Amino acid sequence: MGNLLTPFKKFLSNKNTVTIIGVLLGVVVLYLGYTWRVNQSLQPTNLPYAKRTLKAGELITEDAVGLTEVPGDLVKSMGTSVITTVNCANEDSDSCIVGRLVSYDSKISEFSFFFKANVMKKSDKPDSIFSNIPDGETIFWLPVDNNSTYGNSIFPGNKIDLYMTATDDDDLLIFGRLISSIKVLAVKDDEGNNVFSDSSNVGQPSVLLFSVPEEYFLLLEKAKRLDGIELVPVPRNASYSSSAAAKKVENDYLREFILAKTVAIPNENTDIVTENSDKDK
Repeated sequence: MGNLLTPFKKFLSNKNTVTIIGVLLGVVVLYLGYTWRVNQSLQPTNLPYAKRTLKAGELITEDAVGLTEVPGDLVKSMGTSVITTVNCANEDSDSCIVGRLVSYDSKISEFSFFFKANVMKKSDKPDSIFSNIPDGETIFWLPVDNNSTYGNSIFPGNKIDLYMTATDDDDLLIFGRLISSIKVLAVKDDEGNNVFSDSSNVGQPSVLLFSVPEEYFLLLEKAKRLDGIELVPVPRNASYSSSAAAKKVENDYLREFILAKTVAIPNENTDIVTENSDKDK
């Protein structure tokens, strides 16, 4: 038996033989690893897509959503921004499609995938937001038109700044930022319809609605009613809209200019007593 193994032992003891075997094993390992990675990347994954074009504000129903097989690596490359779940197990989830609305600044084209930035929950509709305005704030409406909204480019959820233009006693132009970081709640036409709804009868933008503290509400209403003063909405970028910056009056000169043209009511109370604050007393 020992004599039978001698040639085999000599074969294995040869350095060239060991090197060749090591190289072959390395090639096998690399091949198996490569094959496994390719299979993983090509393994099909079901991804929802739009079966037809969905317009801004439209409710997404199950018949508008299809499923298609795509390589797993494609889904991974899109990260968490793409939505992979059709139906919602949790109403508060932002990672499903059916029952959601197309965002007001979006349109989902036919055969497109669904991304979180393009859909919103029903509770985010402008008219639903009115019931959730902060305590102590009041709804203010600002007259606008297609031009002052930059070609109807101010959307619900955007944060804007309010600039003011007027002429002083020397007939000199006054122009500056009055209030910053105001979140738009709704854009409506002259019949009260949401401009970015899915209705086919919606007209041009006529009013921007937003909420402000009572003190700012009084200031803006006075400015709106004074001849020669115009309030100008100015949109900002996406990061400005997502910031947590609070609304504030930016220019004391502009505020005093407005107040100087109105009568100060004695003991004017700008604090609003809410149901919650009554309970706290």
